Amino acid sequence: MDRTAEWDDLRNRYLRPVEERPPTTARGVHHQALLCADVETTIRFYDGLLGFPLTELFENRDYEGSTHFFFDIGNGNSLAFFDFPGLDLAEYREVLGGHHHLAISIERSEWEAARDRLYEAGVETMEVSGSSLYFAGPDGERLELISDPLGEMYGSKIG
Repeated sequence: MDRTAEWDDLRNRYLRPVEERPPTTARGVHHQALLCADVETTIRFYDGLLGFPLTELFENRDYEGSTHFFFDIGNGNSLAFFDFPGLDLAEYREVLGGHHHLAISIERSEWEAARDRLYEAGVETMEVSGSSLYFAGPDGERLELISDPLGEMYGSKIG
């Protein structure tokens, strides 16, 4: 399927040169919240294996006995998790409007070290273009570690 004409049309209608774009109304990502089956397994994976420090842990205000906890993913951004003990939650499933994957930029040396730790831990990974590493978290959440700087992807500016 060749969608080149459609993409060209969308670019022509909506993509403005950087000097013509209005400033965004957003300050950044405060946090993205995901669900987990086990708090300690999640902490070991994100804090221990990936090197994203745990920054806070408290009871979820919306569900008694549920844990809400956060990891530092740089630049004031957080990755948050909830567990919902007692709820019968299904495994991860891709749906329209749902989460496909979360891409987190890390320095090349940290990227290589994380790749090695994931390999040593037996986590299945897929490397793309020498800078993207795709894998699943403990509950099937799709993740990408990318060694490209923020605002760039595979040598092209995206911001």
